[in-house]
Amino acid sequence: MDKPSGLLVRSHCVGTTAVVYASDYLNKLTGERIERECRRQLNCGCRALVIDFSDTKLVNSIGISILLGIIDVAEKNGAKIAFSDVNSQTVQLFEMLGLTRHVVLAKDEREALLTLSGFETTPIVH
Repeated sequence: MDKPSGLLVRSHCVGTTAVVYASDYLNKLTGERIERECRRQLNCGCRALVIDFSDTKLVNSIGISILLGIIDVAEKNGAKIAFSDVNSQTVQLFEMLGLTRHVVLAKDEREALLTLSGFETTPIVH
């Protein structure tokens, strides 16, 4: 039996940066899937993470808590993290809760990759 596509977290690597795509609603279930994927990418040697919010409409309090956990794990691994394509309401929420002090905000995935490439020792290949 095929798994519903909602169970999978889309991701890909660009150099040593993993790009992980958040779902339309970041809650406990989807947040845990994103966290697992971020941890997997870090364990596989990624030195930076981009979480792409282009499909995300809502982030609830548990989603925020999980994002804080991802930020903590990334920092402990010496990895930088960027959030890209975040809508304006979610940016305001992230700013109010202090998440933006720990991550780079980028207008899109390309800008996030370019920004994070300055933090890495390995050049990003386009």
